[in-house]
Amino acid sequence: ARNLLSRFDLLEAGERLVKTYSGGMRKRLDLAASLIGNPKILFLDEPTTGLDPRARIALWDIIRDLSARGTTILLTTQYLEEADQLADKIAVIDQGHIIAQGKSSELKSRVGQQVVEVHITKDHNLGDVANLLARLGPKKPTINTQERSIVVPAQDGAASLINIVRTLDQAGIGIADIFLRRPTLDEVFLSLTGRRAE
Repeated sequence: ARNLLSRFDLLEAGERLVKTYSGGMRKRLDLAASLIGNPKILFLDEPTTGLDPRARIALWDIIRDLSARGTTILLTTQYLEEADQLADKIAVIDQGHIIAQGKSSELKSRVGQQVVEVHITKDHNLGDVANLLARLGPKKPTINTQERSIVVPAQDGAASLINIVRTLDQAGIGIADIFLRRPTLDEVFLSLTGRRAE
């Protein structure tokens, strides 16, 4: 127990009542307690829910370390970034059914190798801009109204980025920001289900 408390940075708090622990400390204690029997397989059900970003990253490091030491971990999470960071293999479940599975890179390739994310200035309608950009390729762009952005599959990489900039410039549409990147697992989920992960 003392070794586990030390490993999870809880040694100084080891004499305190658990009810005085923060949420992150309790999550680490739960994980430490599950390792007392040195399990070969460990099931973690949304282990970082409710944690602040710093505590989440610390717990991710612990999970990576356990995996590197040979423990097989089955992790359920609604944070797709977490799955992307930690999982060797991912199964996407929608309404109780596995709808896709594979490595993160394999799932992302379903959306495309790269995407262009365009942030439009406030004086333009996102729907109209998305319809304009839809003419550039076979896959439909997706709109994020909160961020005022449109994500367009970039079949031709940098050439797609240049084509989008030219198209928007010719239409007189202001660009607040634009960049080329790999798809996220959130975008994979959206392409598979037609809606964002909740």
